Amino acid sequence: MTKKLFVSAITKFTAGVILLALLLFLPAGTIHYPGGWLLMGILFIPMFLAGLVMMAKNPNLLRSRLNAKEKEREQDLVIKLSGLMFLVGFVLAGLDHRFGWSNLPMTVNYVGAGLFLTAYVLYAEVLRENTWLSRTIEVQEGQTVVSTGLYGIVRHPMYAVTLLLFLSMPLVLGSVPAFLVFLCYPAIIAKRIRNEEQVLSRDLPGYREYCGRVRWRLIPFIW
Repeated sequence: MTKKLFVSAITKFTAGVILLALLLFLPAGTIHYPGGWLLMGILFIPMFLAGLVMMAKNPNLLRSRLNAKEKEREQDLVIKLSGLMFLVGFVLAGLDHRFGWSNLPMTVNYVGAGLFLTAYVLYAEVLRENTWLSRTIEVQEGQTVVSTGLYGIVRHPMYAVTLLLFLSMPLVLGSVPAFLVFLCYPAIIAKRIRNEEQVLSRDLPGYREYCGRVRWRLIPFIW
């Protein structure tokens, strides 16, 4: 573990906490927003703990997860669309709480929290199975194809997990308008997957054969 990595991780974590708080509570016009606090808790507490584990056991994985600088120009649009989705979705959720547009029972929030935490467990399993995971599309030196576990079911289990993770967020917040915005995510991630598979097929030995063995990209029997 290096001091630079620690400072980078803490800085990005703190910035994420502050940014999400501003996007939720400013539009809500109050800090008395149970769904907002619920999302903050189930998002950042496990994230912090996972960061500590990676820092202690696999700092290279943490370093790759913190690196968000894409080499593929095609991903610029994906990043911008994802950022816009989060911005609009979270602001709408805050406004929804202020004006009571959805007025859903807290049961919806708790069901959303259950789905979110389930996705987090699956996220941890994907990280355990594939230590080559990076936030950017790239093939690392010495990288090999992972084809066991969840990777034997779909070719992109990390994206399948983020699909569940992100679609559960507006449920945690109890907001129908936010959920409608987050429904854009499948189309966004599909664009990323197509570009990623082009890169992996070109640069990662054995990936074409792996695609022949594992048919489904994201959701079994659908795509």
